[in-house]
Amino acid sequence: MSGGRRRIGAAERRARLAVRHRLAGTERATSPEEVAASLVALHGTDPATVFVAVGARLAEPAKTVPATERALYEDRTLVRMHGMRHTVFVFPTDLTAVVHASTALDVAARARAKLLKDMAKGGGPDAAWLAEVEASTLAALARRGQATATELAEDEPRLREQFVYAAGKGYEAMHTVSGRLLRLLGVEGKVVRGRPLGSWTSSQFRWAVAPAHPELDPAEARTALLRRWLTACGPATEADLKWWTGWRVTDVRAALRAIGAEEVALDEGVGYVVPGDLEPVTGPDSPWAALLPGLDPTAMGWQQRDWYLAPEFRPPLFDGSGNVGPTVWWDGRVVGGWARRASGEIVWRFLDEGVRRAAEPAVAAEAERLRGWLGDAGVTPRFRTPLERELSA
Repeated sequence: MSGGRRRIGAAERRARLAVRHRLAGTERATSPEEVAASLVALHGTDPATVFVAVGARLAEPAKTVPATERALYEDRTLVRMHGMRHTVFVFPTDLTAVVHASTALDVAARARAKLLKDMAKGGGPDAAWLAEVEASTLAALARRGQATATELAEDEPRLREQFVYAAGKGYEAMHTVSGRLLRLLGVEGKVVRGRPLGSWTSSQFRWAVAPAHPELDPAEARTALLRRWLTACGPATEADLKWWTGWRVTDVRAALRAIGAEEVALDEGVGYVVPGDLEPVTGPDSPWAALLPGLDPTAMGWQQRDWYLAPEFRPPLFDGSGNVGPTVWWDGRVVGGWARRASGEIVWRFLDEGVRRAAEPAVAAEAERLRGWLGDAGVTPRFRTPLERELSA
């Protein structure tokens, strides 16, 4: 105990990761839906992240691609949509209403205001015109089921309208209404990304009308989302929660009060867990290894990461914007990075040489497991990091 609070040290936090994030071999999941539910959200900015994050946690990794495509594009049990911090994620479908109300509404309002402002400055049409085009586009998308921006412009030619963005600035450019409007509709929860044009690694998507969901009270939705995330990722500090959600600190504190979060003592200070989550958690009996993709939700889950990622390892593993690259894990800590070469070979490097002897056989087995289900698919991260570039060369 520390100051009347139960202390949860780094070792126990890493044990929670092994179990709750489905990383230890004995804890692996049976489906992509189970993986997503365990993690709350999968980063979806880079399409490959979703599949590799799922594959790392499935008991039968050969099912990764067909099962994830089924969940995303056929059963719609998983949905790729905008969420926290204006970022694209993959969520369980039952969370779409919660995410929309808790985080996307405020972002969407700002995004629409900015689009109208940019159009006005660039000599583009007005709000009434945009509303007409929006309604026509959504009707065309409903008729088609799924469509690219180019296909939608065949039905609604005004989507091809252009306007000048940032006139007179060094980054002046011509923006097309279709690109900006479809992204806005995505943030507003009216459309979602559908099946890609190419393979599962492609970043070019068709669009589809978003699944219907109830409109929730934003405060209640924030409470529901925080409870879900803290169950999967607790304990966490207030700073972690504010960073992950993108909310104002007052909203974070209100949600913590609403769920009756319990305070614990962490190395970083005061942390929080959901009610009833104070019992000690033990990890698997033996150490475990994992190869996680760039932007994996475990690696990106907390703002304060020293308990699983040594500060000196960050420069080679992160890009200049704070995006993590592919990481090698050993028993709850990041100990190196990995990459896939053009030949298909999975290569890695230990940044913590102290674990090499114990960890290398298990890491090699994970690399072979990954290569086995990847086949010929390329998984070059969208956000390249120094170590990944070096290893893949």
